[in-house]
Order: sequence, then C-alpha cells, then structure tokens
Amino acid sequence: MLNWDHVFATRASRMRASEIRELLKLLDRPEIISFAGGIPDPALFPTSAFEAAYADIFANGQAASALQYSVSEGYLPLRQWLQKELDRLGIACGVDNIFITSGSQQALDYLGKLLLSPRDTALVNWPTYLGALQAFNAYEPTYDQLSFGNRTPDSYRAAADNAGGRVKFAYLSSDFSNPTGQTVTQEERLALLTLADELDVPVIEDAAYQHLRYDGEAIRPILSLDIERHGSIEETRTIYCGSFSKTLAPGLRVGYVVAATPVIRKLVLMKQAADLHSSSINQIAITHVAERHFDQQVAKIKAAYSARRDAMLAALAAHMPAGTSWTEPQGGMFIWVTLPEGLDGTELLARSVETEKVAFVPGQAFFADRSGTNTLRLSFSCANEAMIAEGIKRLGRLIAASLRVAA
Repeated sequence: MLNWDHVFATRASRMRASEIRELLKLLDRPEIISFAGGIPDPALFPTSAFEAAYADIFANGQAASALQYSVSEGYLPLRQWLQKELDRLGIACGVDNIFITSGSQQALDYLGKLLLSPRDTALVNWPTYLGALQAFNAYEPTYDQLSFGNRTPDSYRAAADNAGGRVKFAYLSSDFSNPTGQTVTQEERLALLTLADELDVPVIEDAAYQHLRYDGEAIRPILSLDIERHGSIEETRTIYCGSFSKTLAPGLRVGYVVAATPVIRKLVLMKQAADLHSSSINQIAITHVAERHFDQQVAKIKAAYSARRDAMLAALAAHMPAGTSWTEPQGGMFIWVTLPEGLDGTELLARSVETEKVAFVPGQAFFADRSGTNTLRLSFSCANEAMIAEGIKRLGRLIAASLRVAA
C-alpha cells in the first residue's frame, strides 16, 4: 500500500481541519442551541428573488451563455454593478480592477499563493479569521502579530529575517471582524497604510462584513483611504476582498477582489490554471438579484441581525459571572468573549455540549500561535431572541460552575 504521507508535499502538513466546520455538524442536532457557525440565517435568504432570476435566465435567451464557459475575469455586468457599488463606498475603480472569485475564500487562497514563499511572514491580528490562516498555511508562511503603532518597521523586518524570509503582506478584517466583531478605526487604518508603505508590502483588506453595520458612523475602507493618499487605484497597495455570501447567499460562491491591474492580471492567470472561471449561471443570477434587490435585502438582514446582537449583549450582561468580558460590535455576526483566567474554551465547549446543550467556537482556533485558550466566539446570526436568551443563560451558568470548581 502506498505511503501517502511519504509522497504528500511538505505543505500538506500545514493543512488542518477547521474546528468551525466540524462544529457546524451540531446544527443537525435539534437539542443544541448553536452559537458556533458564523453563517447567515437561511430564513433571510432572498429565495423568491433567486427563483425569479434563474427563471429569467432560461426564459430570456441567456441559457446558452449561462451554461457555457466564460471569461476568467468574471461576468461583465456583475463587475459593472460592483463598480457602482464600490464607488458608493468611496472606492473609485474601473471594471478592469474587479475580479470575480468563487467566494472570498478563494481570493485568500489565490493571494496566499501569489504572495507567499515558504518562510515568508504574513502580518495578522491576534486573533484573526481562521479561514485566512487555513488559506495561507498551504504556502508555508510564518506569522507575526500585526499591531498599530506599537512596533517599528525594522522590528518586523528583523523577525521575518530570523524566520528565513521577508514580510510579504498585512492581512486584516476591517469591519466587524471574524472572530471579535471589532472594527479597525480610521486612525488605525491610516497607521497601517503608513506601515505598509515603510515595509513596501500590500495590505489585504477582508471586507466580508462591510455592509452589516447596525449603528455608529461608517468608516471608509482602507482601499478608499489608499486611493485618496496616492491619487489612483493603480498607485495603491491595498487588495480589497468582498463577497455576496453575507448579504445575498453563500451557496452560490460569488466573491470578488478589487486591486490595481497588475494584481488582477496575475489573479486571472491563476484562475485560468485552477478552475477557468467562477460559475457563469451563478454570476448572472447574483447580478439579477443585486440590481433589483440588494439594498432592500441588506436592510432586511440588518434589522434581524441587529435585534439578535442586542439580545445577546443583554443576555451576556444579565448572566455572565464577574471576570468575564466581551466585545460590543457595531455590526457583523460575532461577539468575542474573554473568560476568567484559568478557564479553557475547548474544555468548556466539551462540557457545554454535553451538559447545557450549547455550542460555540473556542477562541484558540483563531490565533496563529494557538494562544487565547481562555476565549471563545459567539455568533448571533442564526439564533432567534428566545434561543439567545436561553442559550446565554445556560452558558453563564456553566461558566459560573466552572469557576467554583477551579477555586
């Protein structure tokens, strides 16, 4: 029998199962109240709009092109709609600056492949999006903690040199990040651009939750600030990754990258070698729905998710024992909980599923160095207010009991 471990590339050793994907299996157990999966509520999908969109494709003569091979850059009318939407966000660009991917996760994988050589350094937050770590891990980088104003460019260079490579990029989720729900301030965004200029590296801006702001003043995307600083998108170093997964539907796997054309040209070549192009019919359907329903759909999900966020924050305040703290996000899908010292999120999850029938994601999964053992991520997107109140009550009871045992 072939020894597969002997023939796998060295990068295969960096590939790990997603703790979150495994936890999603708990959603099939009706007795579990799950705050684990950071996924949209399917009850809020614009199902009838997509039903009409696919019917239109087959009724108006688009079937041949929808079912055929297409250009790697992406469906032109979709990129034209995105150009207008990006302009509303302060990102002035042309259609040639927009590239369609199979979800923003594919964008992260392509960018890791494009930018990272083994032992190069990626600057990421502590904690950061687990999917980004999984995408980048295949290209065998090292990680360093991205901080705003606390370190000099030379300290990053020295650490990267000691690891055997160079600093290649800074990656961050700018608004209502997964997992913490926190937003990068405008001052921090500007400081990051200054750091990136001094290091001469790109900034990868993950904007998956850009449209899910429930309160507070909107902050301009990093790419918008970069364009203002340098005069044109062609002079910028920011690579903006967006998605329709959190606004319209994740199952269609339609995301996009916005960047200077030298980056887009390389990504197009990578897509030609990987999967040729994203699904034609799904891109056309997304265009139909976005053109007719995008603002209405965003308003609907914002109303639902903001009420659930408020319910979770109220329940945390009512039921969490002293010594427990949490973020208060202005949007997105997540609240980040820091447990009292001595408690372990992974151990707590095992007891929670067994005794209280509540699921969440242990925070350690989101740290490149596997620290953060006393943290956890809660998602409020797929639970109604009554489930949230009951689930947080149970979780608070378990944490309090665990503290008594530890004492």
